[in-house]
Parts: sequence; C-alpha cells; structure tokens
Amino acid sequence: MAHLNILTRAEIEALGPPTPEELGDTGIPDAFLRELALKHVATFPEPTTEAVADSLHLPSSLTEELLYGLYREKFIEMRLRSAVGSTRYAMLDHGWERLTRLQSHSGYLGPAPVSLTDYTHMMRLQAVPSQSATIETVRVAFQDLVLPDSLLQTLGCVINSRSSLFLTGLTGTGKTAVSERMNAALFGNIWIPYAVEIDGQIIRIFDSHCHHPVLERSSVTDHDRRWVEIERPSIIVGGELTLDNTDLTWSETAKFYEAPLQVKSNGGTLVIDDFGRQRVAPRDLLNRWILPLERRVDFLTLHSGKKIEVPFEQLVVFSTNLEEKELVDEAFLRRMGYRARVEPPTPSAFVEIFKRLVTTRGVVLDQKCLDHVLSKYAFEKRMMKACEPRDLLNKVTDICLFEGRKLQLTPELVDLAWGNYFGTAHGFKPEFEQFQTTQATM
Repeated sequence: MAHLNILTRAEIEALGPPTPEELGDTGIPDAFLRELALKHVATFPEPTTEAVADSLHLPSSLTEELLYGLYREKFIEMRLRSAVGSTRYAMLDHGWERLTRLQSHSGYLGPAPVSLTDYTHMMRLQAVPSQSATIETVRVAFQDLVLPDSLLQTLGCVINSRSSLFLTGLTGTGKTAVSERMNAALFGNIWIPYAVEIDGQIIRIFDSHCHHPVLERSSVTDHDRRWVEIERPSIIVGGELTLDNTDLTWSETAKFYEAPLQVKSNGGTLVIDDFGRQRVAPRDLLNRWILPLERRVDFLTLHSGKKIEVPFEQLVVFSTNLEEKELVDEAFLRRMGYRARVEPPTPSAFVEIFKRLVTTRGVVLDQKCLDHVLSKYAFEKRMMKACEPRDLLNKVTDICLFEGRKLQLTPELVDLAWGNYFGTAHGFKPEFEQFQTTQATM
C-alpha cells in the first residue's frame, strides 16, 4: 500500500492510483497473482504477455514476471521469446491439472484485485467530496423540482455531513424525486477497484449495473488499471430488499463473492425507498445498520466464518410514507442523523410545478385551462400533490395518442384525464338503454 498512502486526495483526483512498479506494490501475494495469470493464459489460443497483461490490468513488466514464475514451475512453456510484451506461451499438461484445482477453489477470471487495506484507504480518502455543497450547488441539483428553501438547506447539511436522512411524507409528495437527486449534489468522481482479495478469496466490487465509468481524461494517463474511475454511485432499492442483500453473496458456480449493495454504494448514495415495505422488518434492517451508520464501518462474514471490516462510506436515505412511530422508536430516530418531512405543495407551488412540466413538453397552457384544473381540486376538496401535474399530463398524452390528435391541453381533455387518474364510473348512456328496449319489442 506504500504507493497509495503517500498521495493526497487532490493527487488521486488528478493522476489516479499510481501504477505499481513492483509486484509487492500490488498488496496481493505473488502466488495468488500467478494463479490468476494461469487462468488468463488458459483463455487464449496463443497467449502473449501483452494479452495477459491487458486481461489482468497489470503492467507488462509485472505480468512478464508472473508468467516467468509459471514457466519455472512448468505450468506453461515459452513458444517464442522476443521483446517485452510479445513473448508467446502455451499451457502444459501440468498447468491444465493445476488450473482444474484452482477453478474448484475460485472461478474468478477478471482484472487483478487490490488488497482490502488499499480499498479501505481509497474509500476513506474519497468519501468526503473535495468541494462542499453550497446553497447554489444544491439548487442546481434540485433545479427541476419545486422545493421550499428550508428543505434545500436541510438537504445541503445532509450532503456535507454525509449523515443518514429519514425522509417522510404522504404518498406523491416527491420523496423519491428528492432522494434520487441527492447524489447529484456530491461533487466529483471516485476510483473503485474491480475486485478485492482477502485470504485468497475474491469480492467483486465493480458492477456495470450500479457503476458508470467516466471517459478517460488526458491528465490520467498512466494509472493502476485495477482501479476504474466512476461517477459517484447512486443505488436505489425498494420492496425487493432483504437482509441477504446486505451481506456478501457467495456463488457456488463462480466461486467468488459479490459485494453487497452498501459496499457498491460506497462514495455515493444509497436510497431505501418505500422504507417499511421491504421483505425485511424495518427494525431488523436498522439493527443491521445502526452501528455502521454511526461508525462508518461494516462487518461482513466469509463462508469460512471469518469476519472482515469494510468501509461504510455513503449517504443513506430512508424514504417512507408510513408514520415514524410505525417503523422505529425514538432511540433509533436519534441515531438517524437528519429527519425531514416533505409536505404537499401550496396552490402557488402546484401551479409552478404544472407550468414547468407543460413547458418541458412543449404544450401551450392558457389561463382558462389552468383555472379549470384548480377549480376541480377546489370543487372536490382534494389535496394537491406534487406528483399529480406529471400524472395528469401523462393521462392527457395517452388520450391524444389514442385519438391520433396533437398533444394539447383543453378543459375537456383535463376532465377525461382527471377521470382516468382519480377514477370514474363507466356506465351506459340512457339512449343505449332506450335502444335496447326498442330492439326487444320489435
């Protein structure tokens, strides 16, 4: 780890993790790297140092050293030795036998891993964004939402402290929309490894479904390719969440571990949407995470029974429309960090939301149509919700599409959309009943 811990956060951001110059700089036992190199050699019809180095994400000079070790152990043979990176190899019978034993222990075939120590150091180094959120940056992150200034201030404090947030409010008030945008206020990208090695076991960290690599910058040229620069991750889970999702997942087929969601969200945001409706009791989930939320350290268990300590460095948002007292007691809430309630919009805020949405869809909104919408709420004494302008416009769009007409807003279309959204009875018209009676008497 010596080549990592001497660098500052600014140097990591500008240069990326430095390329290891010796095998000892990787933090991984040489024997493990040789075994992984053997697996990669077996995948190529005509393996070369360069091809194996690309697969391992290691420099050619270090890969050559690993392959020479396999050659000395008589697992592979040299077919053609030339310039560095161009040496050709081939598997020997002894190597195939060794490969079978290795695959029965671990089927991982990917970039060389980093050590748990290096991973922990890098996550702690990058956890706090190098630029703090301000009211201006928070406004930009939530610019497409209409929110009170007091809520924006609270969200800014949450973002800078990276404390947990317990977000409550009625259904449709915008809790999910707020939660989804929290991550946009976290400045900068982060570096994560493809995998971590612990006692010969592999935990895969990088997940293309959760992590979005950024384009390589010209300033980041020669870096340790076992690490990948990504946008700060934002992971949202809902009712599908179980306690199993919070621990390592062991694959009997692949024979390596998949990191749990809280590890994959390190450096970013983890949103528990519809908290209280998961397939795990709220109290059980909070009991699982209450110490990690306080200490920023989590403990995971290998199938051997060994416990490992990993960083818990993300902003966690619990979003729910249930009452707090139905989910947790006051002792839990005190440890939650921040609590906020999203209230339904005022009529003026509702109008602003409606106008913004109409503008983004290129629809003309006249005052007569807007007054018609507001009068329907007043007549039915219905509470306005932040999601309803979007939902009503979606229903209008559906009607226009079905009838083959240009997208527009009229009182008549609003009435149809209103009935489809809030529910309406569908009975036969009186003239139909009269027609049926006439037909029966003929």
